[in-house]
Amino acid sequence: MQLYDLKAGTNPRRLRIFLAEKGISLPVTALDMTKGENRTPEFLGLNPLGTLPVLKLDDGSVLTESIAICRYFEELQPEPNLFGRDALERARIEMWNRRAELELLLPLVQQFVHLSPFWAGRRPQVAEYGTLAREQALKTMAWFDRELAGRPFLAGDRYTVADITAQAALLLGKNTGAPLPEGLPGLARWWAEVSSRPSARA
Repeated sequence: MQLYDLKAGTNPRRLRIFLAEKGISLPVTALDMTKGENRTPEFLGLNPLGTLPVLKLDDGSVLTESIAICRYFEELQPEPNLFGRDALERARIEMWNRRAELELLLPLVQQFVHLSPFWAGRRPQVAEYGTLAREQALKTMAWFDRELAGRPFLAGDRYTVADITAQAALLLGKNTGAPLPEGLPGLARWWAEVSSRPSARA
């Protein structure tokens, strides 16, 4: 196997945290997007979207999208379980992972793309959209804070892939102008806990 990685990328980080929780180590090729290494014909042959992470299997099969790759490894190595042990838990974790992805991670990505000087000239930017996306992310943080007042983790009483998604999202926000605001004790308690896990350094 070969993992193609982007050190600062949010989705690659999400996968690295997942793999670290599983104790899985892979050969890694780190790409530099600022040098266009993800746009070479060779890499686009692996993933026409040019995005990371990408996992190339020994038989030549290729998987892209961080959660798809996580699911692959969950099947290969079920423990520690991060996607759910029975039908109800799997559904609940999927529900919260989707919420973390669509209501938190996506708005934080959009505020970064549309408001950061890093993307000027690289992507079309609409500042008003970036501002709205940031406001949406902050509303979601307040919602998650209320939820986490009543349980230790997003989907229940243990750390799962839903927490990994939210963790990667909040780290992006912290680094791109939308940090965790004051006055959210449930979310702050959760953030301190997930950030203290050894996998958070992956």
